[in-house]
Amino acid sequence: MQDFDSKIPSSINLNKYEKMKTRKIIQISAGRGPNECKWVVKQLFKIFIKELILEGIEYLVLKKMMNEQNTDFSSVILELEAENLEHFLKPWLGTIQWIGQSPFRKFHKRRNWFVGISEFDCESQFIWDIADVRFETFRSKGAGGQHVNKVESAVRAIHLPTDTAVVARDFRSQHQNKKLATGRLKTILESYEQSHFQEINEEKWMEHCQLERGNPIRVYKGVDFRLHKL
Repeated sequence: MQDFDSKIPSSINLNKYEKMKTRKIIQISAGRGPNECKWVVKQLFKIFIKELILEGIEYLVLKKMMNEQNTDFSSVILELEAENLEHFLKPWLGTIQWIGQSPFRKFHKRRNWFVGISEFDCESQFIWDIADVRFETFRSKGAGGQHVNKVESAVRAIHLPTDTAVVARDFRSQHQNKKLATGRLKTILESYEQSHFQEINEEKWMEHCQLERGNPIRVYKGVDFRLHKL
């Protein structure tokens, strides 16, 4: 249960935080496409990862949505972090076309399959810095006797960029309460950022069913997934 003296804004504006670092979230999606498109997503994901490694770009696979057979991907979301990501991503973002015979339906006449790669910015990533926290001390009320009431042992920790505050009065020691308040504050801010990003993430999953066909930025051909020059 949160301490009644704690102050947590209903909406923490992490954009106010000055110490930010840029990162990009990339989604490879089959949209509403059939199993062939999900197979293409899996092949494209492998190629994309190889190029990330080749370019020395740090990446983290945030989430995969599998097909019913649990063999291919309906959608994959990755977090990328590196300098000059825009240059790397420019030839990737958009509709990707694969030309080839269906690996699942031998006599299927369709030979053009489309998936998409899109990106959205996670504009800010919370970076914990104790220098951005102001501490206030005050006399603790409650159990503990006369000593507790006379000494300013309770601690309020305020994160100045987001105006978030928590209180710790669990111990008689001001030092222990300061440590506790610091931990509580950091946990709240990190939890908020994670939940906020999750909301954006879920919205992105809803968008993967609206994949645009046509005007591919890349075209691959054949079962060996050869890149075709446009």
